[in-house]
Amino acid sequence: MIRNISVEDFFLLEKPVVLADVRTPAEFDHGHIPDAVNLPLFSNEERVQVGTTYKQIGREPAILLGFDLTGNKWSGFIRSALEFAPDKRIAVHCWRGGMRSGAMAWALDLYGFEVLLIQGGYKSYRQWAHRQFTMQYDLRVLGGMTGSGKTRLLGKLQEMGEQVVDLEELAQHQGSTYGSMNKMRQPTQEQFENNLAWILKDLDRNRCVWIEDENLNIGKVAVPRPLWQQMNAATIIDIEVDLQERVERLVEEYGSLDPDFLVECTERIRKRLGPVQTTQAIAAIRDGRMEDFIRLVLVYYDKTYRKSLSHKDAGKLFALRLSGGSDKANAQLIADFNQTIAARKPLHPIS
Repeated sequence: MIRNISVEDFFLLEKPVVLADVRTPAEFDHGHIPDAVNLPLFSNEERVQVGTTYKQIGREPAILLGFDLTGNKWSGFIRSALEFAPDKRIAVHCWRGGMRSGAMAWALDLYGFEVLLIQGGYKSYRQWAHRQFTMQYDLRVLGGMTGSGKTRLLGKLQEMGEQVVDLEELAQHQGSTYGSMNKMRQPTQEQFENNLAWILKDLDRNRCVWIEDENLNIGKVAVPRPLWQQMNAATIIDIEVDLQERVERLVEEYGSLDPDFLVECTERIRKRLGPVQTTQAIAAIRDGRMEDFIRLVLVYYDKTYRKSLSHKDAGKLFALRLSGGSDKANAQLIADFNQTIAARKPLHPIS
């Protein structure tokens, strides 16, 4: 049996159903619905052939070519579908809910699958995803200078039952020029948005949502502008941590990284760091003086952060001093502070 279903209704199903994306591996890699599996009807090259035939000759020749290309592969499609969905319940989609998903749904239905056909295909998911970014959330932005431990504190807040959106985890980047940590591989912009929307859909918008203070761009991906605008308008809790504590934390995080990677990243901010400081920072890296390197680059990052704070709404900017303590204890302090924030006196703009 084949049943058409909207992407919104698919997300509301009480019993999870495997979602098969029948687009090519290249399309899937560029962007797909989270948790979907790839069951490509055509290879990357075959899709080009069919598309070219469609444009140059016509629809019917393209359909015939499609059947020629897939003629001996249908049993393989069914076997793959059985591996993904041994209970023979599966949802399928292509780009717009057209011929590719229709053909796959027909074959699986013929074999005895219960098939859900996503109306509008992947395009409908993309439209749905963009709607998530325009929803209103009760955001609470956690700010603080580089090395303050914001990401770790967000993790502890989440363990406490708070709602958290970890943009750096989704972006696979820690925000700074060194943010890839020489190992993280960033998703495409499209996949970053897909993953972010997937997280947002499960949030209770009547409750506070914690998010880290980030630039618009996190490495090579950008926060969707509607959400970014909400972040800029939200209340910020600016945590203040001693410089030495920040330096020690950053030495622990970055000290074991490849020196060549650190040098390359430092060269990228030469103009902003300054020629003298850049030369000194690179010399410190080469000499293994990681604390000296961290202190030199923090001058730039601290100045940049102070400048960004100066553009925030002073009425929504609150400072919280953290003096030692465990991440768990500090997360509790932040949560408690948030509960009493309305009675706190906001900071004046920082110049």
